[in-house]
Amino acid sequence: MAVSLGELAVRFGCELRGDPQTHVERVATLANADERSLAFLANPRYRPQLADTRAAAVVLDAASADACPTQALVCDNPYATYARIASVLHPATGAVPGVHPTAIVTPGAHLDPSAQVAALATIGAGAVVGARCFIGPHCHLDEGVVLAEDVRLVARVTLCRGVQLGARVVVHPGVVIGSDGFGFASERGAWLKVPQVGGVRVGADVEIGANTTIDRGAIEDTVLEEGVKLDNLIQIGHNVRIGAHSALAACVGISGSTTIGKRCMIGGAVGFAGHIAITDDVVITGFSMVSHSITKPGVYSGAIPLEAAGAWRRLVARFKRSGRLESRVKRLERAAGVKSGREEDHD
Repeated sequence: MAVSLGELAVRFGCELRGDPQTHVERVATLANADERSLAFLANPRYRPQLADTRAAAVVLDAASADACPTQALVCDNPYATYARIASVLHPATGAVPGVHPTAIVTPGAHLDPSAQVAALATIGAGAVVGARCFIGPHCHLDEGVVLAEDVRLVARVTLCRGVQLGARVVVHPGVVIGSDGFGFASERGAWLKVPQVGGVRVGADVEIGANTTIDRGAIEDTVLEEGVKLDNLIQIGHNVRIGAHSALAACVGISGSTTIGKRCMIGGAVGFAGHIAITDDVVITGFSMVSHSITKPGVYSGAIPLEAAGAWRRLVARFKRSGRLESRVKRLERAAGVKSGREEDHD
């Protein structure tokens, strides 16, 4: 759809430097935009592309506006403003009310008349599907699942018994929510399954990436608070709680009964040990291993960067010898009457 720059400027609080009657139809990158496209500049790495862009207009901040060769929508947060404008130019397809002939809706399920159920989806007894929900092809909703309004299950999503999704939740293909957690008790060298009787509660405006899995609670519920964003291929164990507006990148693994605070940002492939708590406003860089609770906001890293294989082997050898080195230093400190490093830390 075509929208004028004047309308976009007023709607999203931008300063317009250009003709308010210019219309844009789509978004594009700085390098590939044309005279009907809107581009944006948020990352300084792409600043060299600004001079040659052919975009009708660029969303950028005041510091970059003077260097813009075309019309500009100037704002404080170009990326967020671009996201809102892109949603206008490329609106999501809404639900088309109705149930596909190949879908199976068990008697006792309640579907709002405005919901859409696509081909080969199945909905169990007692399930509740709210207004304008979209249940994509091959999705399965087990008994007692509850969806608030405007939930979108893209395709092949499995929601096990008792799962609850808040308003406007988006779930991408292959996601499984509410499968049993990894709960087993050891007895005489064998494993005894612990029944997983909790559920999963997901707050409003959460987005869950493809092939992510979220286990049901062992006793109480696994909880994702409002606004949480999950990338693809994430594993969330039973009784995990993730605070509002936290964002987790791909391949994160969270062991059971871990609590992550609000507004946290977790990099790709971070691993969490179980039964720990992460406070609000924590950033953890990719590939870190989190084995203990974090009580202070800040940026944390726990992985050793890549090295050439030969250098890495030498580092490992030094790690293995570090205990012997520490013992030798302690003996020398005692002989010299010097406090050890640990004793100084306690003073």
